[in-house]
Amino acid sequence: MAKLLLHVCCAPCLLGCINSLQNYDVTLLFYNPNIHPSGEYLKRLFFVRKVSQEYKIPLVVGDYEFNKFFERSKGLEQERENGLRCEKCFDIRLRTTAMIAKEKKFDVFTTTLSVSPFKNFGAMKRIGERLGEEFRVEFLAKDFNKENGFKKSLELCRELDVYRQNYCGCLFSLNSKIMQK
Repeated sequence: MAKLLLHVCCAPCLLGCINSLQNYDVTLLFYNPNIHPSGEYLKRLFFVRKVSQEYKIPLVVGDYEFNKFFERSKGLEQERENGLRCEKCFDIRLRTTAMIAKEKKFDVFTTTLSVSPFKNFGAMKRIGERLGEEFRVEFLAKDFNKENGFKKSLELCRELDVYRQNYCGCLFSLNSKIMQK
């Protein structure tokens, strides 16, 4: 069975895809330097840990490197959601996932980010495949949203009493949400 490192953005997205990865030996990686504020980061991590324990899946927690995300976002503050800033964010998280996958000898890596209907799967796929080539670890380009991942996520969050956030996680999406009110 192939060893898969699964980048996890949040518990709801994890719940939306985990059942479709039963043919893999899965390890979770929670690495999200984009999440703001730190209290939100800790809340999401708490629920990822809860799901990890519920499903008995090993979890690796990366460092919270908010400055890394902020530095890579300079000049892109006004960028629309799903634009270049989001692609930079995908790159930060998938690059770290690919590096750890290579270092720890995983066969393949992927991300839960594609569960969301609000994320650009084409950009994720392009970035993941490029990083897979760079680090010589296969990227599993799987659009979990097409497998009803988002719908499954909603159902399982209710069933397991899992916190479901109302914004992507970054400061810019939080500000955008506040501005819409």
